[in-house]
Amino acid sequence: MPKALPVVDIAAPACCAPLAAGPMNDDDALRLSLRLKALADPARVKIMSLLLNSLAGEQKTGELASALKLSESTVSHHLGQLRKAGLVDSDRRGMSVYHRPHRDAMAALCVVLDPN
Repeated sequence: MPKALPVVDIAAPACCAPLAAGPMNDDDALRLSLRLKALADPARVKIMSLLLNSLAGEQKTGELASALKLSESTVSHHLGQLRKAGLVDSDRRGMSVYHRPHRDAMAALCVVLDPN
């Protein structure tokens, strides 16, 4: 039987002290690795790049799918992973879902990786 993955809340912007602050405990290492895992896919990195560089500050699922040349369902799956990691915020307006980068979470992740 497959091993169940741990359930960890990684929705908060900051997960832990910077890597250079000293040895990291197991819980903080798990929270950080889950955030990094969400970015360990080229499509997700491209989604974050598109969202961070959007002039409107947000994009619809269909717009992202067109830009990436992927199906909307595939993009929705990737956005779900980014939302679980707390890196993207989404809200439905009518028939469309709009997505924005969670800039505080991205900034916190950068500080954890390199506080300088």
